[in-house]
Amino acid sequence: MDRIGFLSFGHHGRSPGSRTTTAGEALRQTVELAVAAEELGIDGAYVRVHHFARQIASPFPLLAAMAARTSRIELGTGIIDMRYENPLYMAEAAATTDLLADQRLQLGISRGSPEPALDGAARFGHVPAEGTTDADMARKHTALFRDAIAGAGVAESDPRQAGVGLRLAVQPQSPGLGDRVWWGSGSRDTAVWAARQGMNLMSSTLLLEDTGVPFDQLQLEQILLFREAWGEAGWDRTPRVSVSRSVLPITTDEDRRYFGRGGGGDQVGVLDGALSRFGRTYAGEPDAIAEELRRDVAVRAADTLLLTVPNQLGVEYNARLLETIARDVAPALGWSPNLVG
Repeated sequence: MDRIGFLSFGHHGRSPGSRTTTAGEALRQTVELAVAAEELGIDGAYVRVHHFARQIASPFPLLAAMAARTSRIELGTGIIDMRYENPLYMAEAAATTDLLADQRLQLGISRGSPEPALDGAARFGHVPAEGTTDADMARKHTALFRDAIAGAGVAESDPRQAGVGLRLAVQPQSPGLGDRVWWGSGSRDTAVWAARQGMNLMSSTLLLEDTGVPFDQLQLEQILLFREAWGEAGWDRTPRVSVSRSVLPITTDEDRRYFGRGGGGDQVGVLDGALSRFGRTYAGEPDAIAEELRRDVAVRAADTLLLTVPNQLGVEYNARLLETIARDVAPALGWSPNLVG
């Protein structure tokens, strides 16, 4: 395990005990948690994107604010739902943010997970072409976005302004951003597809399939198939692979009140019409969690571990949670803090 980062969903609302009662509080606290995480040597600060929900919806202004307050930590998304995106506008916003961050952006994108709005992407003006699905549309948006950030000409020049017969690229361009795009894969098949496309793999705490094996073993199969397909595709760089886990060390009475019931095992259910397997939550004493994570075969196979944080408990609580993980859990996985600029 080379890197660890936190992943915040940016929940806000007036639920009991919430310290993020408004969207503004949730956004500002995400910036502050990124600052605190960098001071601890955590490698990444990632945000989850959801629409029509009391969560983070528009990541680039937030990532730019995080960039302005930090200098080392990776800043990323996990993930952006490409059904909702205007690919060329997103290319401009992503490159601008990456330049402000000195090329620290790590962009997790995908077809997306179920959203609360019925046909929500259509409200944004995005409807699949006749005979295609919303997944097809997400992949089409992804292809155009990736072409745009790679500098491809995507618009005809106006001869009155820029000459005749030119193909214009969006501006600005941030070199290297294309190598830092990840596909959020919910199955083994989509992991293979991502490898063939040359994108890094981001695998979360749920998979949209169930073969009866434990979650970490199913996720390991996904990772191995991804790496095999990457090698067959002949890409000239080493891909990155992340997995997400809920890791909640219990060291205080406050921790016990919130998470003292323990993590339990994997869960199986139906998500988006498919039988799905959900990963367990790791909750308990730090040394016990460390040993359990050492036995998690997908965590061992990945280079990056994203820790989903209970963001509504506030910056102080989550900074202490990350400090405990950095000091008492992550070193057992072979991780060391990033304290060098």
